Amino acid sequence: MPDDETLVEERGTSSDGQDTRPGELLIPEDTYLTSGVHIGTQQKSASMRRFVYKVRFDGLHVLDVRETDRRIRLAAAFLARFPADRILVVSQRQYGQKPVRVFAKTIGAVSFAERFVPGCLTNPNLAEYFEPKVLLVTDPATDQQALSEAVSIGIPVVGLCDVNNETRNVDLVIPANNKGRVALATVYWLLAREVLKVRAGGAEIEYPLTISDFQAAL
Repeated sequence: MPDDETLVEERGTSSDGQDTRPGELLIPEDTYLTSGVHIGTQQKSASMRRFVYKVRFDGLHVLDVRETDRRIRLAAAFLARFPADRILVVSQRQYGQKPVRVFAKTIGAVSFAERFVPGCLTNPNLAEYFEPKVLLVTDPATDQQALSEAVSIGIPVVGLCDVNNETRNVDLVIPANNKGRVALATVYWLLAREVLKVRAGGAEIEYPLTISDFQAAL
């Protein structure tokens, strides 16, 4: 499968001409910071080293929010290429389940929240069987079963990856805190908005949803 630098053209535009270079951030930097999108783990995988901005005094790795912002643009441009009803988004993380459902409803995708039934993507005899064109995982570790099946059927994978994640089977990495309640809501809220904007040819759209609409209950 292609790597994350070839899924979307790296000359600053997507296949439909949308600008994918950050310039100004999609949202104020303070919004990224207050939601904790940039706060990673103390453990760091070799494949996520390139996304680390610094290490805090308490040992937590801090992600580069500008790279997160850029990757959200790339992921939105990539996902918008697929028929909405053939995009599958999954989350077994508790705080990811509501964001996944709202994201899927907003862009017309399909969501498998909570438990992923083994064989959903590979066994046509299952009632839950589904044939996606692309998979979006909330965490490559907790969503390992879905990730493994996506790899086996040869579809691309977009993944929210924290500092400790292994990314070898993720084609397009979105570096982000994929464990925090507000962080996950923020990423999925923003990604949904950007997918809709790409579909609209980059025009301004009505987007009444807020980050709170994506947040899981405490």
